Order: sequence, then structure tokens, then C-alpha cells
Amino acid sequence: MRRSTPFDPIETASRDELAALQLERMKWSVKHAYDNVAHYKNKCDAIGVRPEDLQELSDLAKFPTTSKEDLRLNYPYGMFAVPMEKIVRIHASSGTTGKPTVVGYTREDIVTWSNVMARSIRGAGGSTHDIALVSYGYGLFTGGLGAHYGAERLGCTVIPMSGGQTEKQVQIILDFKPTIILCTPSYMLHLADEFRRQNIDPKSCTLKLGMFGAEPWTHAMRLEIEETFGIDAIDVYGLSEVMGPGVACECIDTKDGPHIWEDHFYPEIVNPATGQPVADGESGELVFTSLTKVGMPVIRYRTRDLTRLLPGTARTMRRMDKIVGRSDDMLIIRGVNVFPTQIEELILKDARLAPHYELVVSRDGHMDTLAVRTEARPETSDEATRQAAAKQLQHDIKSLIGVSTAVDVLPPEAIKRSEGKAKRVIDNRR
Repeated sequence: MRRSTPFDPIETASRDELAALQLERMKWSVKHAYDNVAHYKNKCDAIGVRPEDLQELSDLAKFPTTSKEDLRLNYPYGMFAVPMEKIVRIHASSGTTGKPTVVGYTREDIVTWSNVMARSIRGAGGSTHDIALVSYGYGLFTGGLGAHYGAERLGCTVIPMSGGQTEKQVQIILDFKPTIILCTPSYMLHLADEFRRQNIDPKSCTLKLGMFGAEPWTHAMRLEIEETFGIDAIDVYGLSEVMGPGVACECIDTKDGPHIWEDHFYPEIVNPATGQPVADGESGELVFTSLTKVGMPVIRYRTRDLTRLLPGTARTMRRMDKIVGRSDDMLIIRGVNVFPTQIEELILKDARLAPHYELVVSRDGHMDTLAVRTEARPETSDEATRQAAAKQLQHDIKSLIGVSTAVDVLPPEAIKRSEGKAKRVIDNRR
């Protein structure tokens, strides 16, 4: 098994040393935002809190949170803390409603981002000896360039493939012989389908390590990818508003949840309904404060990702548990909270079912209904087996999640494949 070595001494410093550095940087970041971003100054003044009120880490809870809506209201450049001549790059989120959220980076920010992503790849087991295939999308989405700059910073040979062109991706893997791939987990499964379509065993390729993020994925999906390709599948986390990929990453030594690089990004967990902080180990919404961002600092940014904070293992920094869903994409079906990942877990437990699915939400009169569409694996695609699998999945969803669903198990290849983030929910109520 691959082993990693620390990229930076702070990764294994004591918690006290880390906390001292966090407080120093947090004081700077909060003051930087207050002094240079009118939105932060106005929100702080409205509740009577000022940067000098931050005397210890726990004082951060006195400050107001920031939401995606705040960023949209200040579209495009209202959240920037430096003049435009100091901004060297702009990215934007791929939101499906309203205006995109725009983020700006100074030259110092690009260096920081490259360093934390390089730290992530090294922690995942990568080194200068690796050839990295970047199959995240390039452009306004932060995935491609974030992974690219981090891999180059570490010293990898980088193949900037971007997403899509799946048949060509397989050819590149076979010919260029990359050892690392960086993409969404759902796209990795799409690549597996293409390997099989070409009658090529995915395990025969040179890939040894996959770093997957940009969408929630389950432990069952990890096992599916690892068994299909014979690789280590590592969870990397990030979001544009906070930086991009590389905010947190699993370490190859333990593979027990992404370690948050807390010397740059300070995490909190809050109650999604009240916004009040909860203790480490309790579930809630993940909130980040940037500690070193110059161009666009974020103070207590509500990610909407639902998880919990756990003690560090391979590193001093705390880990985040698997994201179970988002507070803003949770489905409520007849009073029952349903997350797509819950249903994904059940699908992946059934060897008859392929790891591709869609959840279709409709309204029958005043009642919401949920239908699950998934597909059979080629070896279990006869009509009788598909019907039996559908009946079992319907039973499992009712028993374990508590909601009645219609389930349709389709023939192989019936679910549309994604070349980026998978679209799991089709909401017909709108």
C-alpha cells in the first residue's frame, strides 16, 4: 500500500501550536474582511460586533454567517477585498438557479491553493513519480485548474484532459499510462462502463490512485470503484466559495475521512435550523472561515454540506465525516427527510444493480411522490431478475428510510451518464 509523508510540518504539529496559528490568522482575516468588504462591515455593525471582539477561537461564533445568497447579492465583485488589479483569476460556481457565485484570487491565493492541493495529493499517496490525469472540468469550475496546479506544484506530470470525451479518455489512459486520476466518482463509474464496452478489463490499466470529489459519494461507491479498477479511491473535498478542491483530503495511511487543512480553513459545525455551533462529533452543517485568503476572504460561510467533525488520525487536523447530503437538497417526502446518498447506499448493496440512478420527485394532488430509477448490471438484466431487484429495493427503502417509493430497474445503460457532477434528482414539482 502507498504511504505518504507530511508535506508541511504544521500537519503534525500539536493542537496547541495549530490553535495559536489559527487565532493569529483568524484575527487578520476577520479584520481584512471587515476593513475591505462593505458587506461584512455592514453585517457586523448591524449586530454590534467588531474585529477586536475576536480574542479566542470560540469568539468566532459572535460573528454573522455568510451564505451563497450573500455572494449572489454582491454579484459579481462586491465580496472582493482588494482592487481588481490585484485579482489574477476569477472562477464562478455552476449553480442551477439565480446568478452564479463569483470568486476572485490574488497571486498569493493561487500559491496557497496550489500548496493545499499539492498537500492533498501527497497525503493521498502521490509523488513526483506520478502521471496525473485531470478529468475534472476546466474553465469557470474550480475543479480542473485546482487539481492541475496542485499536481504540478507537487511535481507530477499532468495530463489536462478535462471532462467528457469518454472514449478518448480511455484511449489516453491506455496510451499515456497515468497513475493518478482526478475526477468525480460518478464519472469514474462512467469510465468503467466505457472500459467494459471496449472489452477491456479496468484493472489492466496503469491507474493506482483516484482522487474523487465535487459530489457526495458513499463508502459503497468507494468499494465499487476500488474493486473495479484495483486502485485506492481517496475523498478530496473543496468548494469554490472557500477556495476550490484541496480544502480537505483523506490520507492514504488511514482513508478514514478528509483531513481539513485547518491552518488555512477553520471549520465549524452548526445546527442547520438555528445556525448555532454544535460540539465536535455532532452532525450538522459545515461552516468555513478562510484564514489566509487575500482576494476574497469568507467569514463563517455556510456550505450547506451536512457532516460532522472528528479527531485527526493521520494528521493533527480534524477530519470531516462523509457528507450525508446538503441542507438545501434534502428531499422531504410526506414528512420524511430523504437524502440521495441514503438510497445510493441501498442500491450499491445489491449486486444485481449498477451504481447509476435517478430520483424523480412529482406531486400527486397535494402529496409529493418519489420514484427511483436505477439499472441492472449486464449479467442480471433479465426481466425476472430486474423485477425481483426492484421489489427488494422498494422494500429496503420503506423499511430503512421510511418512505414509500415506486422503483423501476431498467436495462443496462438506460440511465444517462454524467461527464461531471451527476444529476441525481429530477424535480417535476416545478
